[in-house]
Amino acid sequence: MSDYKQSSINNDTKSMLKATILDYDTVTLDDKSHAMVIIDQTQLPNKIEILSLTKQTEIWDAIYLLKVRGAPAIGVAAAIGIYLAAREITATDYDTFYEKFRKASDYLNSSRPTAVNLSWALKRMEQVVIANRDQPVKDIVAALHDEALAIREEDIKVCHAIGTYGLSLVNPGDGLLTHCNAGQLATIRYGTATAPMYLGHEQGYNFKIYCDETRPLLQGARLTSFELSSAGMDVTVLCDNMSASLMRTGAINAVFVGCDRVAANGDTANKIGTSMAALAAKRYGIPFYVCAPTSTIDMSIETGAGIVIEQRKPEEVTSMWYEKPMAPKGVKVYNTAFDVTDADLITGIITEYGIAYPPYDKAFKEIFMKKQIHDTVIEILG
Repeated sequence: MSDYKQSSINNDTKSMLKATILDYDTVTLDDKSHAMVIIDQTQLPNKIEILSLTKQTEIWDAIYLLKVRGAPAIGVAAAIGIYLAAREITATDYDTFYEKFRKASDYLNSSRPTAVNLSWALKRMEQVVIANRDQPVKDIVAALHDEALAIREEDIKVCHAIGTYGLSLVNPGDGLLTHCNAGQLATIRYGTATAPMYLGHEQGYNFKIYCDETRPLLQGARLTSFELSSAGMDVTVLCDNMSASLMRTGAINAVFVGCDRVAANGDTANKIGTSMAALAAKRYGIPFYVCAPTSTIDMSIETGAGIVIEQRKPEEVTSMWYEKPMAPKGVKVYNTAFDVTDADLITGIITEYGIAYPPYDKAFKEIFMKKQIHDTVIEILG
């Protein structure tokens, strides 16, 4: 039985929602208790439950069970989690410390195979360990602490930049469709796909937001509509298989989705059902944008065929949301967590360094060149 600390707030009114969910960060580090503090997203929208996690098994479970979810938030959770693991390593010699660090990193990395931010953050934290190999272990741990917080703060800046670029693609009053949750709950602030919506809302754009329900885990209904309505936006929930009929009416001017991994050719892996929305948008001539921090772009994978797709438990489809099972006992279930949207269905991929347009392999090289120049300038300026 886990012994994590928790607190909860029941939400009965919209005014109460506005006073609660937007006041909490999705993932943060509590230095006093040496704990990772998260919103348990499996309890939303009926209850806001704050978990304080200290053990590696708790953090692994939180990622696997989707208590913390969304590629950027998972990356931040991984960084904080491996820092907390490093604090518990008692070895004082570098080689033993590094061996135990790698073991803890591999363990956390096994929680979700598709989200590249998980391995990206862990590799970045490992580079801190390697770069400080000549330092005392306590100083390496201190450096890991600072790097974890840096990753967290960078996520906020990245999402704001994505929002700025995304907002340039739409007009006041537009109808915007999104799938799953690539919102504040999937990041630290603003979200990726929802960042243009948050920034537009601040500027009085009065968007009409449509959220796919997102079967089987209902992230659109439970999370996206929850956080956006809490922020005061005009939000409508629809079942996933209704998006094409809505597009046909002309109500949708653009689609914004997030992603968990982008291949070098521009194929993207996102929550199951995304590719269906992209196909419908293509049919009706609606621009389809993927909001992708550069940390999600994996140039080592040539196409979406190389992306490992997570298979999840059948109960999520057959019985999780029902008082009684809604499928025959023992029936086979196909329950992939993600699908791959082919690059030719994507109008543009919005990153923190600009918007990539086809051909994506060439565009990504330019994006990463901008990133390298930015990082070099930051390093020089200190």
